[in-house]
Amino acid sequence: MSRLDELIWELCPDGVEYKKLKDVCEYVDYRGKTPPKSDKGVFLVTAKNIRKGYIDYEKSQEYIPIEDFENVMRRGKVKKGDILITTEAPCGNVAMVDREDIALAQRVIKYRCTSEIIPGFLLHTLLGKSFQNQLERASTGGTVKGIKGSKLHELMLPVPPLEVQREIVRILDSFTLLTAELTAELTARKKQYEFYRDDLLTFSNEVEFKLFGELFDVRNGLNKGKEFFGHGSPIINFTDVYNNRWLTKDSFAGTVEVTLDEIERYGAKKGDIFFTRTSETKEDIGMACTLIDDVENCVFSGFVLRARPKTELLLPKFCAYYFSSTAVRNTIVRYASFTTRATTTGEKLSKILVPILSKEKQKKIVYVLDNFNAICSDLNIGLPAEIEARQKQYEYYRDALLTYAATGTIITQTDRQTDRQTDRQTDRQTDELNALIKLCQYVFGVVFVKLSDIATITRGGNFQKKDFTDKGVPCIHYGQMYTHFGVYATQTLKWISEGVAKKSKKAAKNDIVMAVTSENVEDVCKCTAWLGNEDIAVSGHTAIIHHNQNAKYLSYYFHSAMFFVQKKRLAHGTKVIEVTPNALNDILIPLPSLNEQERIVGILDRFDAFCNDLSSGLPTEIEARQKQYEYYRDKLLDFKKLEK
Repeated sequence: MSRLDELIWELCPDGVEYKKLKDVCEYVDYRGKTPPKSDKGVFLVTAKNIRKGYIDYEKSQEYIPIEDFENVMRRGKVKKGDILITTEAPCGNVAMVDREDIALAQRVIKYRCTSEIIPGFLLHTLLGKSFQNQLERASTGGTVKGIKGSKLHELMLPVPPLEVQREIVRILDSFTLLTAELTAELTARKKQYEFYRDDLLTFSNEVEFKLFGELFDVRNGLNKGKEFFGHGSPIINFTDVYNNRWLTKDSFAGTVEVTLDEIERYGAKKGDIFFTRTSETKEDIGMACTLIDDVENCVFSGFVLRARPKTELLLPKFCAYYFSSTAVRNTIVRYASFTTRATTTGEKLSKILVPILSKEKQKKIVYVLDNFNAICSDLNIGLPAEIEARQKQYEYYRDALLTYAATGTIITQTDRQTDRQTDRQTDRQTDELNALIKLCQYVFGVVFVKLSDIATITRGGNFQKKDFTDKGVPCIHYGQMYTHFGVYATQTLKWISEGVAKKSKKAAKNDIVMAVTSENVEDVCKCTAWLGNEDIAVSGHTAIIHHNQNAKYLSYYFHSAMFFVQKKRLAHGTKVIEVTPNALNDILIPLPSLNEQERIVGILDRFDAFCNDLSSGLPTEIEARQKQYEYYRDKLLDFKKLEK
């Protein structure tokens, strides 16, 4: 079992305490007046720089004058290890401070951990699904979601013991480190792509140029009240243009209620080019995007400019690449105006010089850049695919490791109830207990029960290896549990005679056969679910577990880390390790409904088959998949108990 499993079972077997964010952190809210900007000075970290887990210093590069630093950061300067979270546009991005020579802009809140929580653990927790779901529910707004600091500070997060936090951080950091390395490689590839793009889109004086205004008609977009949004016709918004170089009919999801006259005036059609009209920084205005599909009744918003071609000289895809090139971007920024916000207009865009190339030449350029773009951006190939896979893997493990939800409860027993679990219990009593279990399953989803609540346990027989025959009654010898049988079996390796079988103990279909003696703790309690159609004889040094649950589900659980911890406490002996069958009665079993047991078994079966069907020529892959399978198995069976 893993170090984390051991720590959780030892330090917080009944779950962990949840606390408010403000109770485990000191915080500073930097929201307020926009700080003064300059071309150089102290780097200003804005909401745009804060990504999912790190600060991206390339995304936006803004500065404040050195002389204004003390005033801007008067509420508190940052330290390495501080955690930043964005409150709007976007809401809920999180990063850890990795340098101290920075200032923080509005829409950012800084948290500094107290002695109760580790910065790395706080970072992963705030990124986790559970916290982000809370954040989403507490946020307000229509098009742009935001959260007030007063609400953010009240959100809950798990605070396990520091030892558990450190182990979780160690595991999750191993994922993010590899992702960071791949991301750095991808950044280098993107810079290479931009170089080739700009080189391909730089033309000599021999090429004919026309002014943008000669080739395109420019119009401002549609402005309407918020009550009109959320239904009606598709609309191209600022973010659609900002985040894409071209748009298809599936690229945007915004809708707005419009009239026929508005569709006529603000309609969008294939070949139209759209530019971001206004932004907080010059760098974000004039971002270009081309619509390459026809979209019925589509319109565009007021924060966007539409440039409609007057001629058919230019291919839409060529326009998408050309107007995103560095030279054009520099031209747009140079002519933009900036007061409280940066702005561009059709008049300013009209100064852009556009090369007039043959369509064949345009197609060749598009072909080359499409391939470069795929290498850097296509999630189906190359580095982006690897990063996406690693990110999803990290997110799964992060959310699994940070889930301490109390999803189960323990059914306690009185002595009277315990007595009912003997062979003398009546059908009525059994029905009552089963009804109680089903009720708790309905209410809580999963309950923790003692094995004796759902099963009767008997010792195996006394035949030996010398009693094996070539035919007769099928049998399982306890020694075979260590070398041959796995989670389940439908056939035995050996047989014994009818005479010997009459003196032995039998296991029926769906019974669990468990070896209760071994030379080491790891092997003791190895078991298999017998799924064959006929009864089998079982040797000594075994326990036969007769139950009313899904046999494979129980067998999978008896192979899990949670069971290992329990059997380790029950095991005794030195040269020979033993767990007595009677002691197994007190083993706690997480018990979801039979339907949920079947679903879990289906998942684990597929993992098991995938692991075991791999060829012997792939030992490394087999080992990796087996570890993945074991992790998923343990997490699927890891149900936490409610505190009493």
